[in-house]
Amino acid sequence: MMTSLVLTIIGPDKPGLVGLLSRTIADHQGNWLESGMSRLGGKFAGILITQVPTAEADALIAALEALSTQGLKVTAERSEETPALESLQPMTLELVGHDKPGIVREISQALAARHINVERLSTELTSGSMSAEELFKAEAELLAPADLDPDELQQALEAIAGDLMVDITLR
Repeated sequence: MMTSLVLTIIGPDKPGLVGLLSRTIADHQGNWLESGMSRLGGKFAGILITQVPTAEADALIAALEALSTQGLKVTAERSEETPALESLQPMTLELVGHDKPGIVREISQALAARHINVERLSTELTSGSMSAEELFKAEAELLAPADLDPDELQQALEAIAGDLMVDITLR
């Protein structure tokens, strides 16, 4: 029997951290499944899911927590298998506009009000090509209820986009 663990990782960025994590997981017969890792604000930050034989799960968690002596803070959560999400429609949202506080808050509130789940979110600040102003870019993979009216969602997002002065594309 296998146990799935969702790991969050943060520590000072330096070479070898992914190797350290992967060795620790492999030493406990774990399998690295999915991950997303980045350098953010001078820190190495990531999230990953691994499967490990149930008999090894506690030992792996202890070994991951022991990585704190090397400056790496790892938090492990056991993941229960969730039933397949049927009758959901996938969507992609792309946003670009001048950076200002509240963009993610406004969009996420509109999505949550419509019971839309954010499956993946990626954001970045980039320099505008015509000006020195920073542009905020976001891309989100969404799962929406099958009975969601896409036109109503589009109208709601367009109203928010107008207020925030950003461009939003929904596919």
